[in-house]
Amino acid sequence: MLPSRSAPLAPGRTPFSSFFFAFTFIFFAAVCVCRAHAQTALDPVVVTGTREPDLLSRSSADVVFIDSATLRASTADTLEDLLRREAGLQITRSGGPGQNAGFFIRGASTNSTVVLVDGVRIGSATLGQAELEALGLAQIERIEVLRGPASSLYGADAVGGVVQIFTRRGEGPPRVTGAVALGGYGSREASLGLSGSAGAFDYAASLGRESSQGVSALRPGDAFGSYNPDRDGYARNSGSLRFGWSPATNHRIGVNVLQTHLNAQFDALEFAPPDFAPNASPDFRNRLITRAAAVDYRGEISSMWTTTLRLSSSVDDLTSGGNVLSRFITRREQATWQNALLLAPGQRVLLAYEHLSERARADVFTSDPHRRNDAFVLGYAGHSGPHGLQADLRRDDSSREGGNTTGRVGYAYSLPEGIKLRALAGSTFRAPTFNDLYYPGYGVATVRPEKGRSLEVGANWQGATASASITLFRNRVRDLIGYQPDRAFCPADPAYDFGCASNVSRARLQGVTLAASQRWGGFSVRGNVELLDARDADTNERLVRRAAHQESMAADYDAGVWKVGAAVLLIGSRPDGGAKLGGYGTLDLRTAWRVRPQWQVEAKLLNALDHRIEPVRDYQGLGRQAWLGLRFDGAGL
Repeated sequence: MLPSRSAPLAPGRTPFSSFFFAFTFIFFAAVCVCRAHAQTALDPVVVTGTREPDLLSRSSADVVFIDSATLRASTADTLEDLLRREAGLQITRSGGPGQNAGFFIRGASTNSTVVLVDGVRIGSATLGQAELEALGLAQIERIEVLRGPASSLYGADAVGGVVQIFTRRGEGPPRVTGAVALGGYGSREASLGLSGSAGAFDYAASLGRESSQGVSALRPGDAFGSYNPDRDGYARNSGSLRFGWSPATNHRIGVNVLQTHLNAQFDALEFAPPDFAPNASPDFRNRLITRAAAVDYRGEISSMWTTTLRLSSSVDDLTSGGNVLSRFITRREQATWQNALLLAPGQRVLLAYEHLSERARADVFTSDPHRRNDAFVLGYAGHSGPHGLQADLRRDDSSREGGNTTGRVGYAYSLPEGIKLRALAGSTFRAPTFNDLYYPGYGVATVRPEKGRSLEVGANWQGATASASITLFRNRVRDLIGYQPDRAFCPADPAYDFGCASNVSRARLQGVTLAASQRWGGFSVRGNVELLDARDADTNERLVRRAAHQESMAADYDAGVWKVGAAVLLIGSRPDGGAKLGGYGTLDLRTAWRVRPQWQVEAKLLNALDHRIEPVRDYQGLGRQAWLGLRFDGAGL
């Protein structure tokens, strides 16, 4: 079986769970019965739910919006930690920061989620997933997470949902930002950014560097004897550039480029000649280059017609190993033409065409596998009084998988005083990865795409200083692609004596997510809960690495010059590798002191109680870690 760089989280409770559950449900109920004030809270504009800008309050889908203020104030030190605190995703990681990370929206596997950077799809086509550990926080301005079916908008693999990351776009006078920080385990961070606009031009550029000595990724006595007592640290360099020219009002031509370099150590075994004895002593490293680039045009042809043209390219280049290195390269080229037609106020039709070409190159492949996909998207989003309707239909024609048609329909009804009821149903599919199809001794060319159907209902409430939401979801997936150990179901070639890829089972993913927030003057609190039942529908066993519950809560106080905050994260126990991993909880503390209008000193203490963390079987996270930093913002903090 192929070694997995990441995988999906299951039951159990930490000592804090009962209290947290009680607090959250009481808080949620209290907020829901509050009455909205005359004023209304800021209603952000998001694009991921419909592919076109729209108010978040109008969406019938479950969209989580993480703005720049939330991002900068979070105690999270990595993108994956930020997402699980703010968006309710479950995350696994093979060690500390910089190690291979998996992410699971509503229990769907890592390769069942699409990740976009400024509209450009990133990730490995051999593994079928995006490596969140390759992306730092320095370049990110905001994040949108669409939880639920999205294949009818974004095509293959959007079974669990979509994570879309946006880098900063320049506007106004020149703005310089920068930050430096030192932390435990020999950790260092530094970033520098410049943005602004001049006449018809806008610009934004940033650079970032992060590094840490870390700890050994594996614990002593692991199941396969791969433990090496050396520290498994990492270094990540990143940079982004956005440039735009607006030749006329409501017309813009833009160029976006993001590139990151990750060099991360890890523990493994090597079987070298002449005796092929297992050897854990080499300095194993993942050297990963991630690049996303695009040229686009967006303009209002008339008051009724807005068109977008985009040409994009992404590269995922991984070199992995110790003395013996393996290289895996994915190249994606994509062309998109999207049109939004405003039929009447509040009535919009979307017409889009996408062409995607994927090509992989790896030392283990006898050829360079590739596939092409052409897709047509038809969408509608309309609002009339308290009623909102959204419907999407997409047809994908792949040179490898043939044709797949997916659809989604959602309805929302707005009640007085900020309450919205919503329901959404959709179909999805996930294409086999190139490893599933072509990896020697594992891949099988006849593996079929996974297909699923999803249904969710929810309610949202938004007041002037408080909000609350609840979503119940159920997703059934058939033809799950996985490891087939039975030799009788694999090709006759002796290379498959140990099993192969196959459509092995069905999955049932169901649960509920709750979120609530409240602000009293300078004090604010927010929290979310996910209760998840993710099972193999044939055996009724829990899917590996999924926790039956996950909770997070953050409280902050802003006294003007001083800010303090605390964040709690609770993870339930989960099955992994034949064992049951215990649940755990972390407490993070943060404070900031604005010494000048543009200068801020920051300190944080992560995992303040120094709890033992086993994110994946036999792997370990960091213990208590202190950070001290300085932040500069030329536009004022």
